[in-house]
Amino acid sequence: MARMYDYYLGGKDNYRVDREAVDRVAEAMPEIRQLAQENRAFLRRAVRYMARQGIRQFIDIGSGLPTAGNTHEIAQEVVPGARVVYVDNDPVVLAHGRALLASDDNTAVATADMHRPAEVLQHQQTTKLINFNEPVGVLMIAMVHFLTVDERPAVMGHLRDALAPGSHLAATHVTTDGKSAEAVAKIEAVYATTPTPIYFRDRAEVGHFFEGYDLVEPGLVTLEGWHPDPADPAPKATKWLYGAVGRKN
Repeated sequence: MARMYDYYLGGKDNYRVDREAVDRVAEAMPEIRQLAQENRAFLRRAVRYMARQGIRQFIDIGSGLPTAGNTHEIAQEVVPGARVVYVDNDPVVLAHGRALLASDDNTAVATADMHRPAEVLQHQQTTKLINFNEPVGVLMIAMVHFLTVDERPAVMGHLRDALAPGSHLAATHVTTDGKSAEAVAKIEAVYATTPTPIYFRDRAEVGHFFEGYDLVEPGLVTLEGWHPDPADPAPKATKWLYGAVGRKN
C-alpha cells in the first residue's frame, strides 16, 4: 500500500507489481494521482489546524514513504519541537524513515499494523515520544477504508480510549457517493489482489469511524470543503474522498 501510494505521488520507491496495480486502478479512476495530491493537501491543513489548537504530539498511522511536506515538518512550522511518530507496516518505510529522521530527536518511525492498535500504541518508539496523559493528534489519512465493518469498533475504539481529552483524530476515506458502481467495483477488485483490500463507503458509513469525537466544523465533507487554504492550494477536487477532524472531549 505504501509503495502504491508512493507511485501515485510520483515517487520512485516502488516495484513493478506496485506500478501494475496502480495502472489497473487508474483505468477505473483516471484522477488517482490528483486524488493522492488532494489527500496530501488535506493532511497538511489538518496538521496545521491541530497544532494551532495546542497539539504538541502526533501519531501518523499508515504514514507511507517520506515525501515533501511530512507531518513533522508541517507541525514543527507551527510548534517547534512537536513530536511525531510515523507508523507503517512496510519495512521499506522503516528504512527510508530512519534515514530521513536520523538527526531529529523529536521524530521516530515504528513498524506496526493499525489492525493491531495495541501494537501501535505500545511500540517502544511510540512510548518514547508520546505522553498519553496529554492530547495527541492521530492521523489516519487514506487508512480507515482498509478496515472492515467488523474491525472498525475494536480498532477505532482502542485508539480512542487510549487518548486524553482534547486529542484529535484526522481521517480520510474513499466514497461511493456520486461515483460509478462499476468504477468502485473495479478498484475494489484490484485491491482485493493485494494484502490490503479496500472498502468504499457512503458518507453515513464513513461517519461511524468518528464515533466518540465531536467533529470540527464543517464536519465530514469532501476534501476540498475542509478548511481550504489559499496559501497551500490543493489540486482540483475529485470528490472521491471524505475527510474530517474530530476532537475527543
